[in-house]
Amino acid sequence: MEKMLYAIREKFSRISKAIGKAFSGTGLSPNQLSLISIPLALITVALIILQSFWLAALFLIITAFWDLVDGAVARETGKATKFGGYLDGVVDKYVETIIALSLLFVPLPAFFVPAAFWIALYVFGEMNTTYAKAAAVEKGASKTEIRGGILERPERTIILLIGILLASFGLAYLTYIIVILAVLSNVTVLQRILLAHKASLNNRGK
Repeated sequence: MEKMLYAIREKFSRISKAIGKAFSGTGLSPNQLSLISIPLALITVALIILQSFWLAALFLIITAFWDLVDGAVARETGKATKFGGYLDGVVDKYVETIIALSLLFVPLPAFFVPAAFWIALYVFGEMNTTYAKAAAVEKGASKTEIRGGILERPERTIILLIGILLASFGLAYLTYIIVILAVLSNVTVLQRILLAHKASLNNRGK
């Protein structure tokens, strides 16, 4: 298992290096590249609202890929900064949230309760997975950021992508995917709270 994870990290490292080389010649700074994610996300939002789901899925993939670009360029050019990491995190949260909120403008069928409830629960969960990670350090419960849980951002993006693609065959499928995201993202928050609690106990023992 350890060898497999090492091989995956090595492969990703090579891909990241190739992306960094490919985009470092644009003349744009890593921070400027980060901000490009926002207009890409807005195009995705517009396509979701227009129910052009195949195109929306394509732009969601492009937006997700672009999230790799700024960091890869920063590492390749030696311009990685703490502020750059901070800005990237804020932009990522804006991107994920506005795409999730765009689902409110799609006439999705209910699943026990109106779809708007599940969308709100999904947004609440995805925002708090990030807060639960950072707050553990901010509040002194842990010395390092809390990571892990069943759904991190890449997994949420992949599941949402599947939902958008399935929406082409019926809006009910997208509702089911949103329900899954709503439930599992909040389960992730609970998992991170438990991890923070464990870290707090360990720190107290020291």
